[in-house]
Amino acid sequence: MSTLRIALAQVNACVGDIAGNATLIKDRCRAARDQGAEVVAFPEMVLTGYPIEDLALRESFQRATAAALQGLASDLQTEGLGDLTVVLGSLGVDPDGRPLNEAAVVRGGAVQQRYAKHHLPNYGVFDERRIFATGDEPCVVEVHGRRLGVVICEDIWVDGGPVAALAHEGIDLLVVLNGSPFEEGKGMVRTDLVRRRAAEVNAPVAYVNLWGGQDDLVFDGHSFVVGADGAWVANAPGFEDALLVWDLADAGSPAVPGPVVDFASDTEQVYRACVTGLRDYVVKNGFSSVILGMSGGIDSALTAAIAADALGGDKVVGVSMPSEFSSEHSKDDAADLAKRLGADYRVEPIAPMVEAFQRQLALTGVAEENLQARVRGVILMGLSNREGHLVIAPGNKSELATGYATIYDAGSIGGFAPLKDVDKTRVWDLARWRNAHAEATGAVPPIPENSITKPPSAELRPGQTDQDSLPEYDLLDEVLDAYVEHAEGREELLARGFDEAVVDKVLSLVDRAEWKRRQYPPGPKVTALAFGRDRRLPITSRWRELS
Repeated sequence: MSTLRIALAQVNACVGDIAGNATLIKDRCRAARDQGAEVVAFPEMVLTGYPIEDLALRESFQRATAAALQGLASDLQTEGLGDLTVVLGSLGVDPDGRPLNEAAVVRGGAVQQRYAKHHLPNYGVFDERRIFATGDEPCVVEVHGRRLGVVICEDIWVDGGPVAALAHEGIDLLVVLNGSPFEEGKGMVRTDLVRRRAAEVNAPVAYVNLWGGQDDLVFDGHSFVVGADGAWVANAPGFEDALLVWDLADAGSPAVPGPVVDFASDTEQVYRACVTGLRDYVVKNGFSSVILGMSGGIDSALTAAIAADALGGDKVVGVSMPSEFSSEHSKDDAADLAKRLGADYRVEPIAPMVEAFQRQLALTGVAEENLQARVRGVILMGLSNREGHLVIAPGNKSELATGYATIYDAGSIGGFAPLKDVDKTRVWDLARWRNAHAEATGAVPPIPENSITKPPSAELRPGQTDQDSLPEYDLLDEVLDAYVEHAEGREELLARGFDEAVVDKVLSLVDRAEWKRRQYPPGPKVTALAFGRDRRLPITSRWRELS
């Protein structure tokens, strides 16, 4: 028996663009055939895009998906690709009209097999705690005498589930269709899990994953193959289109090595996730350019660099909005940043507008400081409305956690927030990595060094710095990681040795800021726990961690 050539098509599907996704599938099938593939596997729900959330409940969407699947099968046959075995993720419907997360097997101009182990409730992405079995029959596809087991992403997370059933089927390969979102460090979790399943079915496992941005999720790709013994056999790069072609050897023969690429560092992957999330949010929502406030600080500098990498520097509009308290170095750093990026740079002094408000309101103290910040937000939204740019917010996760941002200001207003799930210390890491990457490739570092090294400040009063109101960021982020990411309470934090005054201050700030977080723009999830998607607390609550 000869080898069987398998192609894993790692693609960037768009939610709701059923026709476009079908065209993408056909293009990848042609490319796979050109490389001699006999089987092509696509990710979970590739025909509809993923996650579709409440679209799954619309009968019109269900009908359109069903028609597109049949049309795809017919088109492949017409275009001379009917002898390919195509395994792809789609939306199915059970006899009661409930949506299903489905794998479809297309061959010979028809949909020959359907497999749906789970209903598709209208939550965002799969949660292994919410399993809805629809049957016990495993899916086995026969191709040239080889037996391929097919499962959908969540199947492999369940001990004793569909994979266990396939262990008794004598399969030659387990194919896993995935829509697995990015989180820093998640690659190792996936790999360990797949290796366990390979041992369970005593066969290689081919894992194909989506890539691209969808609202606040980023899918990283990183499709791969492991042997029956868990050995690393082949893999695709992350955050880009890939067609991973690999030969399945005879049963009992050693796994045939395929293409192997090195994984990027965690820092580079987080950076690329932010770029991917922003680019796809902008492009898939019909925008072509973005606008943000350029203050000369690290957050706006990194956000602008991400935007330039996502769209091109000429698609970035940076607006300096100096007040009477703005330092010369901040204005100079903003101008330097824009020049390095090739951005459209503008200066809009806020003093005349602030003065007009003050003649009417005569605000003082924090109210006056917040007025300055909000005037900047008004300027950005006005330019956005006039010129069609998407406003992006440069705020970071540490500020969001503690509420250290003026609501409706230039740091929190807009349609998307690339650093929403990136804490402040990580912001500096990403900025240093981006500059080092530029230097290593002979390019100009995009971020001025002064923006990285100077003390962060909103410059709303003379001599102000962030540390007037917050602990040092390295300490703050350590406390936030324990309290927010790991749900440790006051008692646990004090037992760790954190200063009591610091703990009480940080917990109080976090607990009081939920209302601000609910109004924040979406941004790419890059950690295991992102505000808005993974962590929501009651706004109205008398519970306090403070004793």
